[in-house]
Amino acid sequence: MPKILLKFETSVIKEIKLDKPAHTVGRKPDNDIVLDNATVSGHHCKLYEAGGTWFVEDLNSTNGTFVNGKKVLKAGLRNNDSIGVVKYFLIFITDAAATPAAAEAKPGEKAPELTLPPQKVRVQGSLEVTEGGADAKKAHELTNLSTYIGKTAQATIQYKGSGIFNTGPDIAAVITMRPEGYYLIPIKEGYATHNGNPLNEKILLNDDDMIAVGATKFRFFVKK
Repeated sequence: MPKILLKFETSVIKEIKLDKPAHTVGRKPDNDIVLDNATVSGHHCKLYEAGGTWFVEDLNSTNGTFVNGKKVLKAGLRNNDSIGVVKYFLIFITDAAATPAAAEAKPGEKAPELTLPPQKVRVQGSLEVTEGGADAKKAHELTNLSTYIGKTAQATIQYKGSGIFNTGPDIAAVITMRPEGYYLIPIKEGYATHNGNPLNEKILLNDDDMIAVGATKFRFFVKK
């Protein structure tokens, strides 16, 4: 049975089983998943199953619904996808794929050996602050499914905005960890840059890529 890990900022609050075809999410108490925060809409979004796939759909919320950092109106969900609702994150977890069992052996016969496919090597990504941050030269290990870059407590990694008032979006970009690598995804399109180019769409990061968010610069690097 699929489930949701409900997180507030970086802390897991509880686990919720998706034990019926649809669940509503919002601030009002009549929702299946209640998020008691003034910035969450009364009925913010819903999770539902159709044709064997789970979806999230925004219910015309004020602050939007995000999947892996990308604002969506409706999106299909995959294992470990992160649904962002203001400062809350709903991590979608499907049932783990069953491990293939060895065929039963007949009496007196040896059971056939089980052969598992080779596993893809996972690299460890990190983000180093190179300029314009209070923690210059500090490397942040990217161990979460989603690592948000912003100015608020919701963000895992802080950046410095523009001018004396530190202006800029509360959350500017997110780095998501996927089986094939790390993706940099804009929350505020065009605000951050990737290797000097405005970040307007999802980009797969490579070793030594440079990221600038406001007045702060980062270097992405990987190690085995």
